[in-house]
Amino acid sequence: MGERHYARRACLAGATALVAGPGLRALAAHAATAEPEGVTVVRFLNTQGQIELFEIADSLGLLKDKGIRIQSVGYSQGGPESLFAMASGSADIASAATPAIINAIAAGAKIIGVMASGGVSKSVNSKFFVLSDSKIRTATDLKGKSIAVNTLGAHLDYTVREYLRNHDMRPDAVSLIAVPGPQLEEVLRHRQVDVVAVGAWQTVFAGKIEADGGARVLFTDYEVLGDIVLGTYAMEKSFIARHAQAVRDLVTASAKAADWATQHPGDARTLTAQILKKRGDNPALARYWAGLGLRTHDLYTPRDAQFWIDVLVRAGRLKPGQLVPADVETNQYNGFASLARN
Repeated sequence: MGERHYARRACLAGATALVAGPGLRALAAHAATAEPEGVTVVRFLNTQGQIELFEIADSLGLLKDKGIRIQSVGYSQGGPESLFAMASGSADIASAATPAIINAIAAGAKIIGVMASGGVSKSVNSKFFVLSDSKIRTATDLKGKSIAVNTLGAHLDYTVREYLRNHDMRPDAVSLIAVPGPQLEEVLRHRQVDVVAVGAWQTVFAGKIEADGGARVLFTDYEVLGDIVLGTYAMEKSFIARHAQAVRDLVTASAKAADWATQHPGDARTLTAQILKKRGDNPALARYWAGLGLRTHDLYTPRDAQFWIDVLVRAGRLKPGQLVPADVETNQYNGFASLARN
């Protein structure tokens, strides 16, 4: 199987997840919400193990006075599913990996990233775990092995591709299997896969794997990608045009919430537990929450998108010059935009 077949397999598997995903089945009960006068309702899909920035902002009371009400309409297994929900009109904002957003824009989606949902840093990153007694020690040991990721066609998928490329290996040297975050530890412990990839947005699951022992980190996405935005909140341009001020208020409040979480990690874990409990998830996992990995004020740099544009050009998925970072994401709606570094 070559790169083209690998990409096609990922797209087909991703499409299947979009049709059958539990988040989308729940959306039937959430048609377009009638907005009370003076209130902008922003619908979104939760992801298990991930706390959304605007959930923190809302819990801190930063949205109420701005006339913004956030509304969860179900759960998503990953970014492609969230993007599909937004395209179908069931959600107003979607968190997805930068490559997934670039692919959607290249395919004609009228969307743009308005703020980062998570980042890769030295302290907050995605971890690729193997069991302690695994014979996998180097990249070449991965040949013919299986890696569990949350979804195909998103951040962890593309991180694996880059990791293999950096070690002169083909992307089809491994098999990628989509496994929901809460099940990653189970499939690793039962040796149903050789490696599990736990996203930086899923630090609650990574923390539990490490606390339970018997596993080690083979590599992280920070080693592959460096300091970079891993996920972005995208919105349709038509929604932004109708609610420009609300988008500015949502993004700026979320940036303030990100700064607060970085500066008050203990309080942020307490708040995370409260949010998890409110949505019916396990609040005990909050003690493993490691943070967001975001830069100060949640600002983009051109490299965040350019890195992945270059990857997709190299893979033949984009034409040279087809897209530039400004086509993918913008600081325009962030009240701290004047502080962005180029």
